[in-house]
Amino acid sequence: MTPVTSFAGKSVAVFGLGGSGLVSCRALVAGGAKLLACDDNAKSMEAAAAEGIPTGDLRNADWSSFDALVLAPGVPLTHPKPHWTVELAHANGVEIIGDIELFCRERRRLAPQSPFVAITGTNGKSTTTALTAHLLRAAGFDTQMGGNIGTAILSLDPPADGRAREGRAHVVECSSYQIDLAPTLDPSVGILLNVTEDHLDRHGTMANYAAVKERLVAKAQREAVVGVDDDWCAAIADRIAAQGRRVRRLSVERALDDGYFIDGTRIMLAEGGAARMIADLSGIASLRGIHNAQNAAAACAAALALGVDAGAIQSGLRSFPGLAHRMEQLGRQGRVLFVNDSKATNVDSAAKALVCFDDIFWILGGKAKTGGIESLREFFPRVRKAYLIGEATDEFAATLDGSVIYERCGTLDNAVAASARDAAASSSPEPVVLLSPACASFDQYRNFEVRGDAFRKLVLALPGFVANS
Repeated sequence: MTPVTSFAGKSVAVFGLGGSGLVSCRALVAGGAKLLACDDNAKSMEAAAAEGIPTGDLRNADWSSFDALVLAPGVPLTHPKPHWTVELAHANGVEIIGDIELFCRERRRLAPQSPFVAITGTNGKSTTTALTAHLLRAAGFDTQMGGNIGTAILSLDPPADGRAREGRAHVVECSSYQIDLAPTLDPSVGILLNVTEDHLDRHGTMANYAAVKERLVAKAQREAVVGVDDDWCAAIADRIAAQGRRVRRLSVERALDDGYFIDGTRIMLAEGGAARMIADLSGIASLRGIHNAQNAAAACAAALALGVDAGAIQSGLRSFPGLAHRMEQLGRQGRVLFVNDSKATNVDSAAKALVCFDDIFWILGGKAKTGGIESLREFFPRVRKAYLIGEATDEFAATLDGSVIYERCGTLDNAVAASARDAAASSSPEPVVLLSPACASFDQYRNFEVRGDAFRKLVLALPGFVANS
């Protein structure tokens, strides 16, 4: 754990007592802060109180005594309307921050030069985070990985300075919700992969959403790495460069005179018009697809910025196992490959999976997002048959009608059985059963991880299935 000493002796209100909220409370108490913690869920309050965390009703608290409100990232800050704690904090001039901000302040106190890579983007940030941590760990760093990827940042070991390959490096995935609560975020290396429409219910407009993402790279100490294949990020890179900060642009769509780009399977770095190869992704199944080429290039950029040599980077890429639920190749039943891409909760993510295969038996559906799957129409020729589940069935059937053969399966178990049957009977040399839902999971599953675990369990139970080692 990283004790938060920057609020020692000060009064802090905490709202939101889920996983990261509880960790924030523990870290603040360990650092000497005086807390009053609250949650709208009575059971969460009881659980916090049971472990000795001071709890109470913040509606009736003396807000003039608080030095800060530490807010859990899922609590509304601005849209659709500010949470009542936010309104009380604003009315009393109390700053509102989150756990990423607490970490940043502690790092500046303890070890301001310690390696800290912060990563965001609408898509790809989890794979990039895991791959960056893997490269640094393989190169000898004491690597701490957390944030939005599932481990609360303050549960990690605290920052510590050290010589290259001996120091402690933090690699942290940041959602827009977390960045919104981290006004002084200043990583050693900041990575912004892309910005496409998402979370507008939280941020209101695309301009607001992009502005929040920009904050992660705006104050990067050594280097900002920015994907420039969308207009929002291209403009962000230009603004940061105009401020005199070091920016490495990254493209998977075109060669750059300065920055990282992809040439076939090779990751290239151009400086002053001269390009050199940093790594080759050929034969690395865990990094299949152009979207993973972007993720890999960003991870390579972070590793290079922290002093890792190209040879160690290439070795690290080849040993990367990939992430669960993200283009995860589970194994085969005869010729049929089964791929778990449950993390594809929107159409942009699903597109990145569909482009990787030619003979797809596609399981999709769930709780649809605005626009449905119309934007995926260009990939329909790759789909041999679709298997529809969940709330989106009728909407998706209407889009597929006349373009893709489909079957209404309702539930995942029916879809796995049907797709496995049809794929095995196909004449394709390598049919692929792909779970890439293009939907949130909340109609049938608590989250995409639970959905992906259910898919894995069903696939492993298929007769003759051989799992990847």
